[in-house]
Amino acid sequence: MNRVPTPDGSLSPATLSAPAAPASGGPSKRPPAALKAVDTDTTAGIIFGIGAYGLWGLMPLYFFLLQPAGAVEIVANRVLWSLVFCVLLITVTRSWPVLGAAFRNRTVILPLIIAAVLIAVNWLTYVYGVTTGQAVEASLGYFINPLVSVLLGVVVLKEKLRPLQWAAVGIGFIAVGVLTVSYGKLPWIALTLALSFGLYGFVKKRVGPRADALTSLSVETIVLAPVAAAVMVILALTGAATVTALGPAHFWLLAASGIITAVPLLFFGASARRLPMTTIGLLQYFAPVLQFIVALAVFNEPMTTDRWIGFGVVWLALLVLTVDMLLSARKNSVNRKLARAAA
Repeated sequence: MNRVPTPDGSLSPATLSAPAAPASGGPSKRPPAALKAVDTDTTAGIIFGIGAYGLWGLMPLYFFLLQPAGAVEIVANRVLWSLVFCVLLITVTRSWPVLGAAFRNRTVILPLIIAAVLIAVNWLTYVYGVTTGQAVEASLGYFINPLVSVLLGVVVLKEKLRPLQWAAVGIGFIAVGVLTVSYGKLPWIALTLALSFGLYGFVKKRVGPRADALTSLSVETIVLAPVAAAVMVILALTGAATVTALGPAHFWLLAASGIITAVPLLFFGASARRLPMTTIGLLQYFAPVLQFIVALAVFNEPMTTDRWIGFGVVWLALLVLTVDMLLSARKNSVNRKLARAAA
């Protein structure tokens, strides 16, 4: 199910091969420059995507180092230091006119305000999960995120699901039921993460080329900055802030949250603009796999037999969904080849 134009779908392996040998006595035939540009754009999108999801997968290790800072303080620092980082980047790239134009464009600013709220909810939930010993459940949220993306297509875009997609969604609901019994409660951390990030990616995709990655992130941090600043003032007045109370090492670790937060988001924005949803859906498995490994191997979080069963059902749903995505992408590629041949 591709919800957006697929920039890489128009290229086949044969198209990307070496230029055809010139006809005897005739000029050399070379692939059109436009096709080369699309191929380069797709490659860059994949690299950005791997970078984003890889960094997100290792993020629990960073949050572990920030203790005893709580989730609210960590997220407030992420927002404020990300804003500082974005201001520096905008100044260096001389992108202030572009940022100003984004704020004047209602079709850009309104979706990005929604995106800012969604990413704030996502950050708070994720940091809370990691810092309270629930990193396994947090990783579950990003495992089921592809299923949420499929549901968004049905609910928001009124898309019709293929049989395998229905099967994946059904298996996903069974998995949530199994995990609810296992945890003794609804896995709200996982569900909140999946829904908030699924909606965030959907909104960012809808903004598309009207705002580049740096502009989008800058708008989001500007929107959240007043709230983050107010939170830090309250924490300081109540003596609950740790940013300046635990020495320079802790301060600089929190200050680094600007770069650590902004870089994968910039990568994600750059990737989302270049790749179809199918490819993004495959790349996003990097993050929860790494998070899951960190939770078990580094944090030593427990995994009971029934939880393994629940995760196994989730992975089965993802396998079904992945097979469907690959089959759909292959079918679309064949159809485009036939259409070009007919033309």
